[in-house]
Amino acid sequence: MTQDWDEVSFVISSNYRVAVLQRLAEGPATPSQVAEDADISISHVSRALGRLQERELVELLVSEDRRKGRVYGITDDGTAIWETIEAENLL
Repeated sequence: MTQDWDEVSFVISSNYRVAVLQRLAEGPATPSQVAEDADISISHVSRALGRLQERELVELLVSEDRRKGRVYGITDDGTAIWETIEAENLL
């Protein structure tokens, strides 16, 4: 597996991005579920999701038009980055 250290660094530079990716590695979730499970505010979750989505580490699993009940999941790239973070004990 090629390791993209820029992406790893991007994730671990924010506790919120770490928390969101960690939660989504367990399975798809809505932002409010992520916020509750990770015990962080919904605004931080939303910002982290947006940044992770820009880098294609997470994806929206429902229609872009939906405002409520938006479900996010981790992408293959996101999974690879998360596995690298865990394997290298970077948390």
